Amino acid sequence: VKAVNDVSINIKEGEILALAGESGCGKSTLAKAILKLKEIKSGSIVFDGIDLGCQTKVQHKEFRQKAQMIFQNPYSSLNPKMKIIDILKEPLKVNTKLSNSDINSKILKLTKEIGINENCLNLYPHEFSGGQRQRIAIARALVLEPKFIIADEPVSALDVSIQAQIINLLKNLKNNHNLTILFISHDLSVIKYLSDRVAIMYLGEIVELGTTEEIFTNPKHPYTKILLESAPSFSKKEKNLTLKGDLPSPTNLPSGCKFHTRCPYAMEKCKISSPQKTLLSQTHYTNCYLYENL
Repeated sequence: VKAVNDVSINIKEGEILALAGESGCGKSTLAKAILKLKEIKSGSIVFDGIDLGCQTKVQHKEFRQKAQMIFQNPYSSLNPKMKIIDILKEPLKVNTKLSNSDINSKILKLTKEIGINENCLNLYPHEFSGGQRQRIAIARALVLEPKFIIADEPVSALDVSIQAQIINLLKNLKNNHNLTILFISHDLSVIKYLSDRVAIMYLGEIVELGTTEEIFTNPKHPYTKILLESAPSFSKKEKNLTLKGDLPSPTNLPSGCKFHTRCPYAMEKCKISSPQKTLLSQTHYTNCYLYENL
């Protein structure tokens, strides 16, 4: 089973790259592979010029400080038996030689920026709302001052009004701390607001990648077009494309282009071989036979 296959992306320093696609397409698997929470079978992951597969133990510990993850579910990603102050202290105790007073002052400064009242630090995770818990998870990810953050659908479990607060918080933190973020979501409106570039994923492969403007104003791959048309809208404009059928199982992948079983433009050759990358501009490419002669 190949949950993610033949993926090649570059994330530029200081940008927010969004990764979008249906549930089950491999977004979270890719994220965990980048952070070495899942071992890859082939290929390489390079961070700051260092191949993570060739790291020494010391280098790997340094990488753990520079790259952190905000998980999807704030209910399960925080230890229910630890107070918030201890959850935030733990990474600093394990990875730094800071004194207790320095650790406390660092945590107080960060929680103030994140929007957590210092009077709440001695409470347990179950005593907070979902939005507050996600703020705590964000604080934990930032406490080691990482350069790179993976945010794996960080707002999907939250109410809409709370989602907006967390999204604006992430945007401000990105600017204040010069963060590089891989933002995983299936909410296209959030992606449009937050990201600099967008990668569209289908069955473990990147089928289109471009700037946010290119993807939303000039989508090329049929799957991208259908995703955009599937987004909820108050407009009464008739939708031209609809996505038919369910996502095929990773244990029984289609031959050729993996999207041909659901594509309204599928040709005979789509069933036989996979299309190669077609460069549409210096920042925009797609994997689709419709554009192979451009």
